[in-house]
Amino acid sequence: MVEGLTLKTIHTGPRGDMATIDGRPAKYGITLKELRQLMETRGQEGVSKISEYGGVQEICRKLHTSPKDGLSGSKADLDHRKETFGSNTIPPRRPKTFLRLVWEALQDMTLIILQVAAVISLVLALYAPTEDEGKYGWIEGVAILVSVVVVVLVTAFNDFSKEKQFRGLQNKIEGEHKFSVIRACEVLQIPVGDIVVGDICQVKYGDLLPADGILFQSNDLKVDESSLTGESDHVKKGEEVDPMLLSGTYIMEGSGKMLVTAVGVNSQAGIIFTLLGAGSEEHETKIEMQEAPRGEDVENKGQPLPPRPQTNTKEKSVLQSKLNKLAIQIGYAGSAIALVTVVILIMQFSVKTFIIDQKSWKKYYFGEFVRHIIIGVTVLVVAVPEGLPLAVTLSLAYSVKKMMKDNNLVRHLDACETMGNATAICSDKTGTLTTNRMTVVESYICEKHNKTTPKFQHIPSHVGDTLIEAIAINCGYTSRVMQGEQPGQPSKQVGNKTECALLQFVLALGKDYQTIRDGIPEDMFTRVYTFNSARKSMSTVIPLKGGGYRLFCKGASEIISSKCSFTYSSDGTLQKFNKAMQERLVKQVIEPMACNGLRTITIAYRDFVPKSKEANQSEIRGEPDWDDEENIVNNLTCLAVVGIEDPVRPEVPDAIKTCQRASITVRMVTGDNVNTARSIAIKCGIIKPGDGFLILEGKEFNQRIRDSNGEIQQNLIDKVWPTLRVLARSSPTDKFILVKGIIDSQLTESREVVAVTGDGTNDGPALKKADVGFAMGITGTDVAKEASDIILTDDNFTSIVKAVMWGRNVYDSIAKFLQFQLTVNVVAVTVAFIGACAVQDSPLKAVQMLWVNLIMDTLASLALATEMPNAELLLRKPYGRTKPLISRTMMKNILGQAIYQLVVIFVLLFIGDEMLGIQSGRIEKYRNTPNQHFTIIFNTFVMMTLFNEINARKIHGERNVFKDIFSNTIFCSIWVITFVSQVVIINFGNTAFSTAQLSLEQWGWCLLFGVGTLLWGQLITTLPTSKLPKTLSCGRGRSEEFGNAIKQFAPDAEDDKRVRKGKVLWVRNIRRVRTQIRVVNAFREILSNNGDDQSIAEIYQRHSAHSKRLLNESSHRKA
Repeated sequence: MVEGLTLKTIHTGPRGDMATIDGRPAKYGITLKELRQLMETRGQEGVSKISEYGGVQEICRKLHTSPKDGLSGSKADLDHRKETFGSNTIPPRRPKTFLRLVWEALQDMTLIILQVAAVISLVLALYAPTEDEGKYGWIEGVAILVSVVVVVLVTAFNDFSKEKQFRGLQNKIEGEHKFSVIRACEVLQIPVGDIVVGDICQVKYGDLLPADGILFQSNDLKVDESSLTGESDHVKKGEEVDPMLLSGTYIMEGSGKMLVTAVGVNSQAGIIFTLLGAGSEEHETKIEMQEAPRGEDVENKGQPLPPRPQTNTKEKSVLQSKLNKLAIQIGYAGSAIALVTVVILIMQFSVKTFIIDQKSWKKYYFGEFVRHIIIGVTVLVVAVPEGLPLAVTLSLAYSVKKMMKDNNLVRHLDACETMGNATAICSDKTGTLTTNRMTVVESYICEKHNKTTPKFQHIPSHVGDTLIEAIAINCGYTSRVMQGEQPGQPSKQVGNKTECALLQFVLALGKDYQTIRDGIPEDMFTRVYTFNSARKSMSTVIPLKGGGYRLFCKGASEIISSKCSFTYSSDGTLQKFNKAMQERLVKQVIEPMACNGLRTITIAYRDFVPKSKEANQSEIRGEPDWDDEENIVNNLTCLAVVGIEDPVRPEVPDAIKTCQRASITVRMVTGDNVNTARSIAIKCGIIKPGDGFLILEGKEFNQRIRDSNGEIQQNLIDKVWPTLRVLARSSPTDKFILVKGIIDSQLTESREVVAVTGDGTNDGPALKKADVGFAMGITGTDVAKEASDIILTDDNFTSIVKAVMWGRNVYDSIAKFLQFQLTVNVVAVTVAFIGACAVQDSPLKAVQMLWVNLIMDTLASLALATEMPNAELLLRKPYGRTKPLISRTMMKNILGQAIYQLVVIFVLLFIGDEMLGIQSGRIEKYRNTPNQHFTIIFNTFVMMTLFNEINARKIHGERNVFKDIFSNTIFCSIWVITFVSQVVIINFGNTAFSTAQLSLEQWGWCLLFGVGTLLWGQLITTLPTSKLPKTLSCGRGRSEEFGNAIKQFAPDAEDDKRVRKGKVLWVRNIRRVRTQIRVVNAFREILSNNGDDQSIAEIYQRHSAHSKRLLNESSHRKA
């Protein structure tokens, strides 16, 4: 019997009828329960527990796997393991149903008021109809309810589509996450969801562990377990120290192999994740996107538990902060106008009815008051741009989908828009600006500088053999060079590209590195000092056959050469390597290579022997103290210096020119030699000879920005960053300091918006701090990807430029829709208000305004949000944080078109009946029944709005508003659909829409006034914008200015109970705008206990103690 343990219970499934699976016993020698119990131990307790089971080799035997060859990989075997031990996926949280989304859409306060008013109107119309309404009085109430239903269904459908699309995006991200396993003696990269218990995984620096396992081979392994334990210090792992590796933790240093023992919901992180997901909804806290830590997404199916929340948060995006301010301004204005409209309507009706006509109170008069309130609420509905959240969402979602084709995998939607306002890009060199296809093109061996690959026989044999061995062994065994798929095709580099270049150099010398590796497998290594940003080198220690040890070392040339005490002469004779020789090597070999854009690597070695025979051998007694790295990696013997070429991508210089034209400063931040960095920067066009820009090494950079006490000072950073273009020999800390310094600087009126690229584990802080963090999809570590906002699937700088273009297009799409929407709002609100004052009614009925505002504007948001970007977007400066969202040009268009439309509508309202020879709708007798007069006003307004939608496609004063219009089929389709819908409403709307059929002549007048908006738009464009006052703009200012207002009035603030009811109406709409921008509430789930948030570490510790207690009680009962 095999026990299948889930989170809560132990399930027993029959296996006795299955004798073998794929040629091995069907029954495992260790149960899931025993593996669970084993993985809950730590440190020496874990080592002892493994020993009780006979060691890792015995556990492998019980799980029918091989620590060397791995699993067979057969489908039958893998399926059986998934059935027995579970799959490495965590069931996703059930998405919200369509009905639930409908219910949430109904919670909008504006719609609630409309529903209540419509129901009251309907009840009164049926129970006590007015004299004028008669038997048709109920239609208006029903029509409003139908409009509300349509709005709710559209909102729910859009939310449903957004959530579905977001889950698709997450599945795409999950598909990108692969892990190295050994199956059938081969190293394979498989999706993390395919990992099963018994797999042998290769773990290395930067990996995010996808499952629990036991370490059985390690090299200087350190793990960040803060996501589970809350401890920030890195934990040293080793077979005899602490062999337990847990999912959701990060490999910060070293490498190793582990046996997978728990996956999915049965892993330690999976258990906690399930606990979090099991919390009741009353205890859930939704986290807004900008407040969540980067990379945190607990809805990732098949992903381990994310890291603990961090306290540092990013500032709101540029667009978001401006929309917040604009929403507040519109909310105030809309609420005031709506209230005044209701008051005027009620006062006029009361004065006329009860004072002038001196009529007595009748119960149907209550219906008149309700109708006035409906008009007021409708004015508010029109005032608040309901279509704006949808426009933002659609524009972002559409852009994200298209950006995937441009090799930008967007993880956080707001990053898409933020990138459009980027003013600075801090880019890596290798793989981003260069091809990352590395080749050794120069070498310096035995005092001979080779410009081509030397022949092996020309190298002294003992030096050549040691060099080949040093490269083969001291490169990660996961790095290898494979033959091209077709004859004549270049070889394929797998793993670290620098190491692949060295291995290819070995092959070019006519030697086989794999033969050496087969003779010295990784489990024979005594110690490995893995590469990190601090060491800038890698060293491997192996035992010598005659006793003693040999250390191989490779790394940055100037660093390693300074640690060398010996070298070989031209005839292969060992000689002292003094200071003068070191300086000569740097000046005559390393610097010339670097000036040619080559990355220089020095290869060296050192022997530790019981009895020294050679001058460069170190005599030892017993085993050296390998932890004393400073003394171990010293007194080396230099074997060679190689120059590795990584050509600049051919498209990069043009891309950087494009950035510079778009007023975006590109800075190179690299760990390479300053001469190499300078050469590449010149080739890319980042700098030009004699332009006076700064090129600094990390050491000098730190000297310039720190005071006498060693403290970083912002005023000192401000003296450096404006002219800094290249930062060489930099550490990830230097990158973080630079990014933070640029962001925090107040030298410019508008804060710099900084984008950063990163691929290493230690790039995480800089990626998080940046406004937009780009991780490398090919060479990036899991840690970097989790910390990023966008993943570059091709590691190419040109993809960043495409992201800028899409980001600017998003901003412009929102601005286009605002220009269109606000024109509609200004006209509709003014007409409703003036109409209330002049004729005691709005010429545009409530249902008509709902059609215009909620239905047509929803379609318009889709039309204007799907405009494709063009190269002209990259010919202007970024908007910046302080530039108003609604520019003077846009405000000129809004007010200009509003004046035209209002003049037309009021001319039609007051003298249109005489002009067209029709019955006046202003007369009280005809006011509440469908009539041609008010129908012409409604139809003319819609026609002017429709043609103004074409004007709204241009926001920078362009004259040709039809340019590229037919390339946007969505826009054309929606425009035609809206026009046809209007024709249907006019002809068949009747009482429901308060419309009467129009003659062809009347239709001609409506279309004439509509087309007039295009001609009027040309006149508006002629007016010089520069002559307009700067105050004629909206949405200006930093987000901080309105931060307190939002906190004070937002319903989710601590003091929401004190919010006055009068403000709830517009606050809810502000909140809708804010929350829909962030889209589908991507980040959620912090378990709350009695109102206090618990950390994941606390849950983990509590769960571990609870599990141990249950297991102990179970064992006592069995005893």
